[in-house]
Amino acid sequence: MPPALDLSSLRAAAMHRLYTLEQSEQLTRTRITGVADAFGVDPRTVVRWLANARANNGTYQPPGRTSFTLTPHMLDAIARWRGNATAAWRELRADGHPVPSLPTFHRATNRALTPGMRAGLRGGEKARRRFDIAGERDRHHRNYAWETDHVEASVKVRVEGHTRKPWITFFIDCATSAICGLAITPQRPSREAVLVAIRDAILIDEHHGPFGGIPTYVRVDGGKEFLCAPVREALGALGTVIIELPPFTPEGKPNVEAVNGAIKKTLFAGMPGYTHAPTLRGGKPVDPDQPLLPFEEFVRLVLEWVQRWNHENTPKSLNGYTPREAWDADPALIDTVTHEALHTYTLERHGRPLTISNAGVRWRKRNYIADWMHGRVGEKVHLRYLPHHDHHVELYDPQTGRHLGHAVMAQQATPEQGLSLKRARARQADRLRTKLKKAEKNRNTRYAAATRPAPPTPLDAMPEEEALEHLRNLDGFDPAAEALPDLIQLPEPDAGLTLPITPHTPPATDPKDQP
Repeated sequence: MPPALDLSSLRAAAMHRLYTLEQSEQLTRTRITGVADAFGVDPRTVVRWLANARANNGTYQPPGRTSFTLTPHMLDAIARWRGNATAAWRELRADGHPVPSLPTFHRATNRALTPGMRAGLRGGEKARRRFDIAGERDRHHRNYAWETDHVEASVKVRVEGHTRKPWITFFIDCATSAICGLAITPQRPSREAVLVAIRDAILIDEHHGPFGGIPTYVRVDGGKEFLCAPVREALGALGTVIIELPPFTPEGKPNVEAVNGAIKKTLFAGMPGYTHAPTLRGGKPVDPDQPLLPFEEFVRLVLEWVQRWNHENTPKSLNGYTPREAWDADPALIDTVTHEALHTYTLERHGRPLTISNAGVRWRKRNYIADWMHGRVGEKVHLRYLPHHDHHVELYDPQTGRHLGHAVMAQQATPEQGLSLKRARARQADRLRTKLKKAEKNRNTRYAAATRPAPPTPLDAMPEEEALEHLRNLDGFDPAAEALPDLIQLPEPDAGLTLPITPHTPPATDPKDQP
């Protein structure tokens, strides 16, 4: 037997029609009977329905069943018992308050409180948020919007003899779900880690991969590391707008939250020192003496996982494409920034100044060289570097902070860089040889050739007239300003040039024409 149909809305429309006909004095008994036959009721029932609509200004409102409603005092009792309606009912009954039966009280509670509110009373705001509805943003194009967040690795690693849990800062492109950049720190990240991650995400070269450029928007949560003045100034200089999301709203940045959840399940869970691993009775680990990974090895594994995510992972939102394929298929133009233009970003700095030696700058058992270092052996420099990308470093003057230049690892120098180093060394030698030759040439005095008996005259000696003119210029002497009108007698003018010329006047014929 098919279920009974809900005719409430149809009944309300029919009563509104009859009410309109009644107001225009067109309602007849035949119309009432027709409506009664359509609904299978007696015409007197239709008359009662019409009276209900007339009492509510033409809108039929079916009388609902009377049900028990919780009072504010009962709602307070349920909240006080953390959503336990049974415990609240027992308390109210023991205090003498009039309460219905327990099933009726439960039904009234379910009508008064939504499932999300009941979950919030039991588990707090985090439990209530699981019942919220989150929309879906348009992905737009690559570099339209990025999302960023910190994630604490659920793995313990060894950092210089200490056991710590590293942190990772991700920057995710919303259109392609690609990880454009990251920064890994042994401790909780600060604004320096955010700036390093921004630098790593923006740069595009053989070490950073094809993902990057300048984003239009960056969505961040309320973390102070993302909203500090250096980060705002760095992104503002590139024209990027920071969108501050409300705190504790993971649905506002679903792409970076998906990356955080994926790396925990697919990478951290298989590492030694996993903090969420199953334990024995009393919370004891299964293997308390397992060797922990060093920080460098942890970083290497994370970078390999990022490579797999960008080139092998196929999220459902990309319709079977990998982030790399989605990035390459996107026709949107990419605004890039050169490596030299990003010196305003904060880099990690080595603690003490280093000395330039004949082999370059020694750091972490590696030598870094550059063509501008020729002639600077013995000078002190401050070294700044981008974590996880130590193939090149930036060197600064320790006194003024002026940027001197970048240096590359000697073992990874390209043939072009080696040739540039040799050319710079040859230029330094040529410049020194030229200065020495010029000094020796100036040391030997040369004299002018003579045709009459006279003392020898050095070729670099200044003549008397030129020396006087030079002295006048030094004293501010101006001969034109000192000249007098009668200092030089002008010659007599030529007589032929001074005789007056008599104009030719025609004879006058009329006295009126005479002057």
